[in-house]
Amino acid sequence: MPKDTPPRWDRRMQQRLARGEAAALGELYDRFASLVHNTARRVLEDQEAADRVTREVFGYVWENPDAYDPREEGSLRAWIARLARRQSVYRLRQSGVRAIAEDGRGSAEELEQRVRRASAAARADYIVTAMPAPLRTALELAYFQRRDYRQTAAQLGVTEVEARRRLRLGLQLLATAHTRPPDGSPPGPGGPPL
Repeated sequence: MPKDTPPRWDRRMQQRLARGEAAALGELYDRFASLVHNTARRVLEDQEAADRVTREVFGYVWENPDAYDPREEGSLRAWIARLARRQSVYRLRQSGVRAIAEDGRGSAEELEQRVRRASAAARADYIVTAMPAPLRTALELAYFQRRDYRQTAAQLGVTEVEARRRLRLGLQLLATAHTRPPDGSPPGPGGPPL
C-alpha cells in the first residue's frame, strides 16, 4: 500500500468512521497499525506496552473520528502518528514516574532525558518513512551503505548536484526531529491520555 494517502481518501475514511463502519476501522488498522506499533515500541521498548498503545490509539480514533481536522492535523497518517507518539510518551512518563515512586529507580531528570531521546528517535523514524522515496533512498545509500554523494549519484542515475540536493533535503527533514516538543507534537485538546 502507498505510504501517502490522498486527502480525498482521508476525508472518506473519516466520514466512514463517523458513520460507525467497522470495515473502515479495519481498513485504517491494516494501513496504519504497523506505524503506530513501531512508534510505540520504539518509545516504550516493550512489546506488550506497544500493543496496548496501538489498541488505545485505534480505540480513540474509532470513538472520536471528528477529532481529526485535516486543516490543522495534515494527513490522517500524520495525525495517527502524532497520536501514537503522544500516547507512547504519556505511557513512558507514567511508567517512569511509577518506577521512581515505588522503588526509587532513576530520577525525574533522567526520565525526561529518556522521554526526549525516545520521542526524537520515534519522530526521526516517522520522518524517514514519510519522506519522498528519492530522498529516503539517497539517505539510505549514503548512511547505511556508506556511499559518498558521487557513488550515490551514480547508483541512482542522477547528477552529483541532484544527489547532494537530495541528501541535504533529507538531512534537513531529519533535523526537525530534534526541534519538536518532548512529546513530538503540539498540545491537543484534552492532552494525554487519549
